[in-house]
Amino acid sequence: MFAIKRALKLNNKEATLMAKHAGFRRVVFNFGLSLRTQMYGGEGKFTDSKVSNEVKKVLTNHVKKKPEFAWMNQLSSRVYQNALIDLKDAFSRYRSGKAGHPRFASRRDGQSFTVDSYHGKVLLTAGRTIKIPTLGTFRLFEPLECSFVSQTFTISKEGNCWFLSFCVDAERLPVQPSESSVGIDLGIKSFATLSTQQTFDAPKPLIASAKTKLATLQRQASKQVRGSQNQRKTYSKISRRPARIARIRLDFLHKLTTYLAKTFKLIKIENLNVQGMMANHKLAGAISDLGFYEFKRQLDYKCPMYGANLVLVDQWFPSTKTCSNCGTKKDMPLSVRTFDCPACGISLDRDWNASLNILNWEPSA
Repeated sequence: MFAIKRALKLNNKEATLMAKHAGFRRVVFNFGLSLRTQMYGGEGKFTDSKVSNEVKKVLTNHVKKKPEFAWMNQLSSRVYQNALIDLKDAFSRYRSGKAGHPRFASRRDGQSFTVDSYHGKVLLTAGRTIKIPTLGTFRLFEPLECSFVSQTFTISKEGNCWFLSFCVDAERLPVQPSESSVGIDLGIKSFATLSTQQTFDAPKPLIASAKTKLATLQRQASKQVRGSQNQRKTYSKISRRPARIARIRLDFLHKLTTYLAKTFKLIKIENLNVQGMMANHKLAGAISDLGFYEFKRQLDYKCPMYGANLVLVDQWFPSTKTCSNCGTKKDMPLSVRTFDCPACGISLDRDWNASLNILNWEPSA
């Protein structure tokens, strides 16, 4: 099973429809949570299914029939049903100790909702349009390259763009990687240095430009009249900047990890302690911008998908301080960019030297 995510190309009317359904989901979830707490208290001795059924009866037979809630009947009933399923799942996780007590949903937490096909799975044809059950047909920025079958669809908003996600109950056909194995050293100067001498630089200028624009907008908002129309417009622009930065970063990581998983049969990377690295306040900003953890997470699920194997090298392995030719170790400050071995005399770029050590690493017996 794997997931497909596509950006929806909506006009103002369609975007408003999505926002209404996201608000519908939020109202139902919060009303159900409030009603559940009033009826059974904070804990209660009822099963999650029984609680969910009782809440559903109250909402269906009483709340939705009131004039002030008549607008609910104009929107998709599947949003209503799935909001109650989300509430039930939230209490299931709470009872099992996997999460805290469910909290009221807020628009600040993001806008999203789920719909499904009541009659079972539906066929999604290839192309630039997609038919979402109970909502209608919408355009896509990126076309579906082939036909898919799915039943449940989640629509979410990131910045000013709406996205559609759905799962496909199938397995990707593994490709035959053309290369044997590779060692990868992750760093700040070059995001990834391969033992094949390839280097991949993260899109730092684009992210820096987006951050500069964000800071400019924040200063602009602070000088505008509080609560004015112009300030609201500026804050709307500000809300879109982090989403743009995140999309730039994810686009780079997805392209790189897909290339690696399709190209190499065996991939070795360091099992980096990202949280520990973030403790260095001089490097924390750069490390968080690069997304080392997300790189590892994507490789972890893409390697089996494309027929590759991922090996995590011990995080305490001194790949940077060790000569890849003779094994001699020496201290390597961050300012030193070339590894000059005092024993065998070899001189290599420090990141390439580290990637070769990672490639040759074997777990101790």
